[in-house]
Amino acid sequence: MELAKVTSKGQITIPIEIRRFLGVKDGDKVMFVQDGNRVVMMNASLNALMELQTAFAGVAEEQGIRDEQDVVDMVKEIRRERSGDTSDKNPEIHR
Repeated sequence: MELAKVTSKGQITIPIEIRRFLGVKDGDKVMFVQDGNRVVMMNASLNALMELQTAFAGVAEEQGIRDEQDVVDMVKEIRRERSGDTSDKNPEIHR
């Protein structure tokens, strides 16, 4: 358990061990989330990443992405399409 004193402006200093635990560095943002009768402080960037992971859960499977090479192949296909090259140099890629 760590304690922090609230200043007259409502500011606190987050104890070093809590900053390390959250991975919070100078300039980072933290968020406060009400959970019932408690308030939880979180690293805002990590929370956003977790929300994205949840939102995109299952998308790789839906797109047939099984490994890193599938991602590389997909990027190459997209780049080829954007450049206007419509030749089918890799017939295994059909998304």
